[in-house]
Amino acid sequence: MAGTIKASELIIEADGSIYHLRLRPEEVADIVILVGDPGRVPMVSDFFDHVELKRSNREFVTHTGFFRDTRITVLSTGIGTDNIDIVLNELDALKNIDFSTRQPREQHQTLTIVRIGTSGSLQGDIPVNSFLLTRTAIGLDGLMHFYRDTPQFADTQLAKELEKKLGWPEIWNRLYVFDADDTLAAKMSGKEVIEGITLSAPGFYGPQGRSLRLATAVPGINERIAAFVTHDGRRITNYEMESSAVYGLSRLLGHRAVTLCAIIANRVTGEANDHYKPLMERLIVYVLNHLTA
Repeated sequence: MAGTIKASELIIEADGSIYHLRLRPEEVADIVILVGDPGRVPMVSDFFDHVELKRSNREFVTHTGFFRDTRITVLSTGIGTDNIDIVLNELDALKNIDFSTRQPREQHQTLTIVRIGTSGSLQGDIPVNSFLLTRTAIGLDGLMHFYRDTPQFADTQLAKELEKKLGWPEIWNRLYVFDADDTLAAKMSGKEVIEGITLSAPGFYGPQGRSLRLATAVPGINERIAAFVTHDGRRITNYEMESSAVYGLSRLLGHRAVTLCAIIANRVTGEANDHYKPLMERLIVYVLNHLTA
């Protein structure tokens, strides 16, 4: 049958669940909140009025339930864009592939995806304990270059501009740039939320300019990044490790995505919040209220 996806490409378990997430299509809501830490899944679902599903496999913990009258799934991804590649492709498969025929469904279903995370600010005037919405995500990892349609949807001009201004080493991955969904970003915006450009790094130490016992390849790269200003006056505001893949894969697959992070460290001032659970809870409530408004 034309278009049939082979068993080696889409692994479906005997119970009808997909391989990594171990979820069945009916168990995923149309609104999905992504968190990195499995421990943050119950932090979100504790605010639900009712939880109908709890599932766990590897680092992928899923709770589906209702906040007010809205059905929401909260799912942990683990750390990094490689995990996002698994999560986004499998979420899309659950919604847009018929598991019985192994063919794409004729009617596309669009997911609303909100990533909630923590982040470190690259600008001295973005304080610890603030909330930041990622309008644009820049991937340092190279993941999206493995997908054919990336050049059609990515902001290649901004990627080239940044590589030139920073003197990006040829040996490093080529940058890729994707924006948040405009409508969803507008819905999640608020006067208490800063908006900016986020770097998604493929690691926590060297790729974010941290040096413990190993020297970084390009000393002072963070200062150059912080000083970069786009042609329309926007700055790079923060580091995290997932948003570029969330935005890129969502755009290619036809889903809406946005990231909101709690700023728990400032890389310029050296400040950090070591007890940020109450801050995360405030961000979770903010996201749930705006999603269901």
